[in-house]
Amino acid sequence: MEQRLARRQQHWWQRLVRDRAILLLALPGIAVIVVFQYLALGGNVIAFQDYQPYLGMGRSLWVGLENFAILFSGDPAFLGALRNTLVITLLQTVLVFPAPIVLALILHSLVSNRVRQLVQSVLYLPHFLSWVIVVAVFQQVLGGAGLLNNFLRARGWEPVDIIGNSDVFYALITSQVMWKDTGWATILFLAVLAGIDKSLYEASAVGGASRWRQTWHITLPGMRPIIIMLLILKLGDSLSVGFEQLILQQQAVGLGVSEVLDTYVYNQGVIGGYWGVAAAVGLVKGVLGLVLVLVANRVAHAFGEEGVYRA
Repeated sequence: MEQRLARRQQHWWQRLVRDRAILLLALPGIAVIVVFQYLALGGNVIAFQDYQPYLGMGRSLWVGLENFAILFSGDPAFLGALRNTLVITLLQTVLVFPAPIVLALILHSLVSNRVRQLVQSVLYLPHFLSWVIVVAVFQQVLGGAGLLNNFLRARGWEPVDIIGNSDVFYALITSQVMWKDTGWATILFLAVLAGIDKSLYEASAVGGASRWRQTWHITLPGMRPIIIMLLILKLGDSLSVGFEQLILQQQAVGLGVSEVLDTYVYNQGVIGGYWGVAAAVGLVKGVLGLVLVLVANRVAHAFGEEGVYRA
């Protein structure tokens, strides 16, 4: 037993020496994760304090669960932010999440690899643009003095108010997310499609299966594990619906439709100075995201799927 343990420790050290170059390359990324993801968790203590920046966490007064009272007091600003978050989450889950799946199926059906690579390159480009640029592009196209309204005025038609219209704000931000991230999100699905055994399609074609039946009975079942895993991860991040995208457009449409939990935390904490309340809301949001992941993963196991992890 001791010899086996010593041999295992020796093998561990040998692997460490062997992979030292890769481990050194990974150190900066590990340091970023540790500092900004794990050490930052200690800041959640201000959710239980009357936090004052000039006093710090060490000298700020403890107030227990007082900051969490806003979750149950019916505060209109919080309830409005919660409602907007849930509506945007629902729209992005129903419309944005399936978009890269459909796009990947379309790209995979292209016969010419050169055309496929060209289309993929064009679709990937918006992902590398910051939200500042994306919002500016939409304003230049759909704004009051944008290309669309200039086109309408040139023909004597009435301009349309899109950027500053709160009635179409949900549709606007959903289209922005789809334009920016759908192409990039197809990478995983295209990789899965490339790994499906081609002999399954050949056998089904010999049996007389149509293209639609091949997609339904071969392609989609082959993609199902990655779809379920990404959906579970999406649920965990569902209450975070794009802080930068929304904060850039709040002034145009107002807080009524653009205030979500992330912007509420910023406006209440950084701008309003209610640090403890903002931290409490952020902490509850994170806990709810964790619960959603655990529940969704358990449901996936109940249906025989791997999910994100298996205990």
